[in-house]
Amino acid sequence: MTAPVEDNIVLAPQAAAHTNSLVAKLWNYCNVLRDNGLSTIEYVEQLSYLLFLKMVDEIAEDPFSEADAAEIVPTAYAWKSLASKKGQALELHYRNVLDALGTRPGTTLGTIFTKAQNRITEPALLEKLVVDLIGKQDWTVGDADLKGDAYEGLLAKGAEDTKTGAGQYFTPRPLIDAIVEVMRPRPEDTITDPACGTGGFLIAAHSYIRKHHMKDLTREERLALGEGRKIWGNELVPGTARLAAMNLLLHGIGSSEGKSLIDIGDALATKPGAKHASLVLANPPFGKKSAITIIGSEGKAEKEDISYDRDDFRATTTNKQLNFLQHIMSLTAIDGRAAVVLPDNVLFEGGAGERIRRRLLDEFDLHTILRLPTGIFYAGGVKANVLFFNKKTPRADGKPHTTKVWVYDLRTAKHFTLKQRPLTRADLEDFVQAYGEKPADRVDTSAEETGRFKAYTYDELVKRDKVNLDLTWMKDPALEDADSLLPPEVIAAEIVQDLQAALSEFAAIAEALGGEVPADAEPE
Repeated sequence: MTAPVEDNIVLAPQAAAHTNSLVAKLWNYCNVLRDNGLSTIEYVEQLSYLLFLKMVDEIAEDPFSEADAAEIVPTAYAWKSLASKKGQALELHYRNVLDALGTRPGTTLGTIFTKAQNRITEPALLEKLVVDLIGKQDWTVGDADLKGDAYEGLLAKGAEDTKTGAGQYFTPRPLIDAIVEVMRPRPEDTITDPACGTGGFLIAAHSYIRKHHMKDLTREERLALGEGRKIWGNELVPGTARLAAMNLLLHGIGSSEGKSLIDIGDALATKPGAKHASLVLANPPFGKKSAITIIGSEGKAEKEDISYDRDDFRATTTNKQLNFLQHIMSLTAIDGRAAVVLPDNVLFEGGAGERIRRRLLDEFDLHTILRLPTGIFYAGGVKANVLFFNKKTPRADGKPHTTKVWVYDLRTAKHFTLKQRPLTRADLEDFVQAYGEKPADRVDTSAEETGRFKAYTYDELVKRDKVNLDLTWMKDPALEDADSLLPPEVIAAEIVQDLQAALSEFAAIAEALGGEVPADAEPE
């Protein structure tokens, strides 16, 4: 089943309404399954299995399709084999289908079905899902983006399920869109995300190329774009990887029988080797430590902090974000560019952090830092930034590649919450405009009362204690003007976030001093 190659279409009001209706329908059924003990992410996972089987069935029914559905899914396990059964017979057969289809490692099919399990224990609920929800919808007819956006909308709702920690795999779409817009992906780019979660960055980059370059591509280049030949991601958690694979497939990227675009495993375990990318987009998980779970002599599970023995890493540390930054520095091709979301500790932590920041300034062109507001991530208490940098060939004169770092402060005097005041793409428009086509065009607005863009020279930065890149110069008027006080619910949310962030920072200090850090003092 090869995904269709189509021009990108901006959603018209009617199409958007159709997508929202589909999301609402999927979500309402999720509420029924939640009462049966399923989390939102488990529901989306089950949905992925059934969606895939239905899509293969639709391809088989299409007289213009060249795909052989039986080669993808044997007839005995195809959609019609499910739709023809009811009750206990359906549940038993569904389990057999999942077992049979998880045997093709390395393919998209294998990524979706490997170690798949049926978590819908009520046969009547499974039958309702097969007949009333998936069975009544055409998933390969019309605009693939509509189906993909509906699926992504469901993933966004799944991120709200804080009890399962699903939010750590989901980056707010307005932030993704703004980052991709300023990075301007090109058809010749090789694009990757080493911590891809549900695939948001990869999908947005692919969509940008379709929107801005489709008319200029040859037929072969269009096929390569649809097949995702230059796009790949990596995800540590198999369950999340299957969601990413399905998300890409529904957005018209890749093929079910082809090589999987999502690799599963620890991206930090090995250096990239010969496979580098000209564009790296990433939001690595926010948990600070890298750790593995081991079983002790008494059978008790314990976490053991790990560092990575890689000759391309200049600093050895158990800090997961610092390791991801080093990995991305290696993963980016010469003359390539990267945009990575990282928490504040990466900007000021000493020791390994200082050594890595010096290398970033010397050997790369760190040209932009976007200070993100709080209240936009599902992981509580996160204060994060986006680092934009280019990889350069080493200079013969030994001079640093970074000459000036532009910092855009979207945090001071900006107040967001996940529900009452969520981040929108419009909130990032000023940053996108200020970023411009090249750094030389930028205007330093820090002298203005509300100026959010300020430039720092290389010499200024390396003179700062520990090469601290946590840079701020603005004042929040709400802290000084009683007339501009925020609503109580916003103030309360920000207090909680500040306390959580402070706890994480104190935990890092305690660890650095050799102290014992409680397990609940650090977000996973």
